[in-house]
Amino acid sequence: MKIFLLVIQIAVSVALVIVILMQSKGSGIGTVFGGSDSFYRSKRGVEKLFLYLTVFLAAVFAITSIILVVI
Repeated sequence: MKIFLLVIQIAVSVALVIVILMQSKGSGIGTVFGGSDSFYRSKRGVEKLFLYLTVFLAAVFAITSIILVVI
């Protein structure tokens, strides 16, 4: 069981890193280091999907981490 959870956690962590890196590709270099766009825009399409996927993967990573500590 513990090995299965470790494999799941490694896969989730790799997927989380990939999703986070793909999110920052669309933004300019100024927004990556704290700058902001001059206008407000809502997230649509793929950006929204990446946001939800990031939140889901982070939650799965946290849950598996807690379970691994308890086991």
